[in-house]
Amino acid sequence: MTDQIRRKLRDEIEALEHELIHELPKEIKKAAALGDLSENAEYHMAKQRQEFVKARVRQLGKRLADLSMVNMNNIPKDKVGLGSTVKVYDSTKNEEMEYKLVTSEESDVAAGKISTTSPIGRCLLNKKVGDTVIVVSPNGKRELEILSLSTIHDEAEDAGVEEAGA
Repeated sequence: MTDQIRRKLRDEIEALEHELIHELPKEIKKAAALGDLSENAEYHMAKQRQEFVKARVRQLGKRLADLSMVNMNNIPKDKVGLGSTVKVYDSTKNEEMEYKLVTSEESDVAAGKISTTSPIGRCLLNKKVGDTVIVVSPNGKRELEILSLSTIHDEAEDAGVEEAGA
């Protein structure tokens, strides 16, 4: 899971670095050749893009470093953590819902993938089956009861069993 995210981040960093090293200097040079830099929109846009790309590369580098600190052994085996699939009963909406806790890069609410840093994700972390949590979100308070839990370790074991049986 984290390997895929790392690869995605590295690919984005490589593409941005290519733009920073090869494409933007050409754009800046071409725009500078047009004359007066104080009123040269192309030049200013290229310089702004250059600053944005530099900042994004730094941000992605930090996120990559943060991900390298994720230790699978520190993710609980019996509580909600990164990679867990959790079925909850939302008493506010009177319905069952299923969420998979993922990193912010993988978050896709429509697909039921919520970030561990989202309001619901933060409330569910380190909880067990039977626990009830109160989620405070922009839409108001919601009460969720954890009905079932499958951790990243359970899913890794299931994948191992499937591969062995194939």
